[in-house]
Amino acid sequence: MPLRGWYLIAALTIPAWATAQEVAMQLMSSAFAPNGAIPVKYTCEGQDVSPPLTWADVPAGAKSLALIVDDPDAPDPAAPRMTWVHWVLYNLPAGATGLPEGVKALPVGTLEGINDWKRTGYGGPCPPVGRHRYFHKLYALDTVLPDLGRPTKARLEQAMKGHVLGEAQLVGTYRKHP
Repeated sequence: MPLRGWYLIAALTIPAWATAQEVAMQLMSSAFAPNGAIPVKYTCEGQDVSPPLTWADVPAGAKSLALIVDDPDAPDPAAPRMTWVHWVLYNLPAGATGLPEGVKALPVGTLEGINDWKRTGYGGPCPPVGRHRYFHKLYALDTVLPDLGRPTKARLEQAMKGHVLGEAQLVGTYRKHP
């Protein structure tokens, strides 16, 4: 379904009594639908660039945003043993509304953590076997976090504890081509 149609449906399902604070944050991509296949371009078999992401309905009290992309199906969805981290960003400005495809220059103030390749930046899907799920998780925080150096996902999650005002999630899937 086109993004426009999906967004319109989401807007129409908000109850009339809901206030702005009760409306759930949304995370979307024009590259793939929720629970849809992530195009090869955004994977290790393609250009390995980050997909375009947009978000809406960030809670009014948010001071910053954090983004974590991970794969809980590693190494094999039939017998997962770990969650593989693909991207860690924090202190995105609360007023930001998205990241462009293949983002090169992050919004001012944004800091990066390290992924499971032990580097900063986006690392696209590259599953060794089977179709994996990739969770793009956006968090609205009531604070701007201190510089954590190059935190792991676990270190960032620890720093976010008690500061999360809202969360949005977008899941995409990918299976390597034979």
